[in-house]
Amino acid sequence: MSIPDTIERWHRIALERRAEELPGVLAEDAVFESPVVHTPQKGKAIVAAYLRGALEVLNTERFRYGEEWFGPTSAVLEFYSEIDGITINGIDIITWNDAGLITHFKVMVRPLKAINILHQKMGDYLVRVGAVKLKS
Repeated sequence: MSIPDTIERWHRIALERRAEELPGVLAEDAVFESPVVHTPQKGKAIVAAYLRGALEVLNTERFRYGEEWFGPTSAVLEFYSEIDGITINGIDIITWNDAGLITHFKVMVRPLKAINILHQKMGDYLVRVGAVKLKS
C-alpha cells in the first residue's frame, strides 16, 4: 500500500517542522491522546498546541520515523528520537476522516525515562507559550 495523502502531509509537517501547516491537516473535532496526560485533549486548537509542542520538543536532529503501517483511514508510525541523552521510542496512531483531516492522534512512548523527560519538556513548553498547563 502506498503512503496515504494524510500521512504524506503529516510527514512534511513533522519532518520539516512546519507547525504553521497544522491547522490545515486537523479536523475541528480532533482529539489528541498524550502519553503523559490522563484525559484526551479535544478540539483543533488544543490538538494543534500539543502537536506544536511535540515538534518543538521531540523533533530534535535525531528524530526519525521507522516502520509504518497503513489502513484505509488510519496509520501507525513508529518513531525514534533523543532528548538530553535519553533515547525515545514511540508510535503515533493517526486516524483521519473522508476529507483527509486528522480526527484522532494518539502517542505512545517508551521507556519510562523517555516519558518522564517528555512530561517535563512538554510541560515547560506549553506553559512557556501560554497554551495550557500540563496536568498528569
